[in-house]
Formats: sequence, structure tokens, C-alpha cells
Amino acid sequence: MTYFGFLLRFLGAPIVVLSIVAFLDGRRGRRIPDRLSAFPFAAAIALHVAIAVLYTTPWDNYLVATGVWTYNPALVTGVTIGWVPIEEYTFFVVQTILAGLWLLFLVRRTSPEVSDVALRSRWRWGPVIVLVPVWAAAAGILLVDWKPGTYLGLELGWALLPIMLQLAFGGDIIRRYGRLVLISILGMTVYLSAADFFAIGWGTWSISTSQSLNVLIGGVLPIEEVVFFLLTNTLITFGVVLLISQEGLARGRRLLSSRRGAWGSRA
Repeated sequence: MTYFGFLLRFLGAPIVVLSIVAFLDGRRGRRIPDRLSAFPFAAAIALHVAIAVLYTTPWDNYLVATGVWTYNPALVTGVTIGWVPIEEYTFFVVQTILAGLWLLFLVRRTSPEVSDVALRSRWRWGPVIVLVPVWAAAAGILLVDWKPGTYLGLELGWALLPIMLQLAFGGDIIRRYGRLVLISILGMTVYLSAADFFAIGWGTWSISTSQSLNVLIGGVLPIEEVVFFLLTNTLITFGVVLLISQEGLARGRRLLSSRRGAWGSRA
């Protein structure tokens, strides 16, 4: 199957379905809870599309340039930017849109009552303290040039830094919406991993056996691909929830206000 054929079937089709559901939800008066409507949902998705493209482009180009990830030239258009086919850039965009629409679907079915989970700093710094050694281990894998750990090390090194920033800013807010966040991340990770299983099986793209652990799910799907979707969907879900939540927006405004105050005092 061509790469664009894969995108059309496995990402384009569910985007259309979820878009129709979102439209019908609006017509039927199914509202986003007030506490999760501090920022326009469509704008939050659009912002994350831009971030995904900007942040992923250098990393993905490195993967292709070094042979960690390869694609079948016969199954792409041949249009590339850097080392990466245009289809892959399209994937950045449509995965973010799909994950955002899935989250919107769940948000509109979230109980309107505010969770009684307290906003405490331990939920911000505790997860960061846990993840720092994981990130350091990933960096160590790359520094010692352990080839089978290359893909995993690149994934964790690339994704954990922004995830830790998200947690440091609002880990307690994410905990408050834990059930929503968990269902969103796991649902999309399982779906995209299953889609990836078929794409690799069809030969649309492949992962280097010498630069991965070669632990295959169903004899086809490298474990690193599941990790990739877990990390990227975490980034999208964390980011959107922090942006649309009343708590996240209020904390962001306080942070900006304090920074402006500090700069003003220095002036």
C-alpha cells in the first residue's frame, strides 16, 4: 500500500468520522465542560500541529538520514524535504489532528463536575524526578553507541524533555483530569500501533533491525513503534489539556505575569 493510501484509510477516514461527530455534537448541544473551554479547541489543535511539524522535522530527518527508519521508494510520491518524504510530514499533521479530535470526542463526554483532586506540587515534580534518570539512560545509550538501543534512545531523548516540561508546569492539572488523559493516550496509541502493524507488514516503511531491539509484536511491529506513539500522543494530550483547562490557562497567565514583573524590576 502506498504511504498516502495508508494515510487516507487509517488517519483520513477516522478524521472525517470524528469531524462529523464533532459537528453533530455541536448541533445537539453537547457542550465542552466550562472547565475545559478556557482556550478554543480548534486553535489548540492547530497550535500543536505547528509544534509537531517544527519539533519533529529535524529528529525525523536524522532517523531517515541514518537509516533508523526507511521507506519504500516505490510507495511514495518521491517528493522529499530534506531526507523525509512529503507523506511523513503529512503524518505529523494528521496524527495531531486525529489525536486532537479523539480528545475532543472524549472531552464532550466528560462529567461536568470538577475533580476534587488537589493541585499539589508533588504531582508536578515527582514524575519529573522519575523521568530524569530515564532520559539520562537514553542519552547514555546514544553516547556509548549501543546500536540495538539507537531508536529507543533517540525516541526517549527527543520526547521526554518536552514531556518533563509539561509535567513541571502542570503535572497536577494533568492528574486532575487523569481518567480523560489516560483514555485519550491509550486509545490513540493502541489504534495507531495497530495501523502501524499493517503498514510495516505491507512494506510501506520499515525499521532498521540493527538499530532497534528487534522485539517484535506479532512478529512484525517493533516495540519502539509502540513507544513512539505512546510518547507522541502523550505530548499532544498533555499539551492540549493544559492549554484548554481553566487551571492551565490561569497558571500560564500567572507565570507570564511574574516574568513580566521580574523583567520590569530589572529595567
